[in-house]
Amino acid sequence: MKPDIRRPLVAEALGSLFLFATVVGSGIMAERLSDGNDAVALLGNSVATGAMLFALITMLGPVSGAHFNPAVTLVMRLRKELATTTALAFIVAQLSGGIAGVWIAHLMFDEPIWQLSTKTRTGVGQWMGEFVATSGLILTILGTLKTRAHLVPISVSLYIVAAYWFTSSTSFANPAITIARSLSNSFAGIAPVDVVPFIVAQILGACSGLAMAHFIFDLPENR
Repeated sequence: MKPDIRRPLVAEALGSLFLFATVVGSGIMAERLSDGNDAVALLGNSVATGAMLFALITMLGPVSGAHFNPAVTLVMRLRKELATTTALAFIVAQLSGGIAGVWIAHLMFDEPIWQLSTKTRTGVGQWMGEFVATSGLILTILGTLKTRAHLVPISVSLYIVAAYWFTSSTSFANPAITIARSLSNSFAGIAPVDVVPFIVAQILGACSGLAMAHFIFDLPENR
């Protein structure tokens, strides 16, 4: 492995670890403290996730681009901003770091480390929610990079907080976190059988967001 890719890979793994630990850990905490009120639990979960995203993108963006998401990495590869081998390495780092983050969250809350979720998330409405959430995320990233690059951390963070609430799926918008959340039988979980349709919707949404961004913002074609 070339030395110049090591720091970006560690940044992607570490960022995914903290982000996924936040999603699952704040979900566990919110569920325990909300006394059965799912709206309050979702509020705690979404605010914690948005706050962590802002910190991670601000800190690690200059190192790796702060993808933490194979859908984002795919888009950057399609835009020829990453080589194929680098993109694949990013995805492995995101998934491995993210799963470690889920297991750390379980440890922090005295939960069994190994779990499989039993939480059903399926149906056309849920899949459309993931398509919309991921499409909007990519549009937000590319559009803000083009118009107000210094505002990417806050723009992405606020989008995700909003998407928790306006999408039927509560906005996973990330294939790696979808897989990782299937390994947590908690508030943030998703049954393993429901993972593949979510990921398909996310990939289609990412491609849609890329197409919209190119049209709206007249993005240059990378060579």
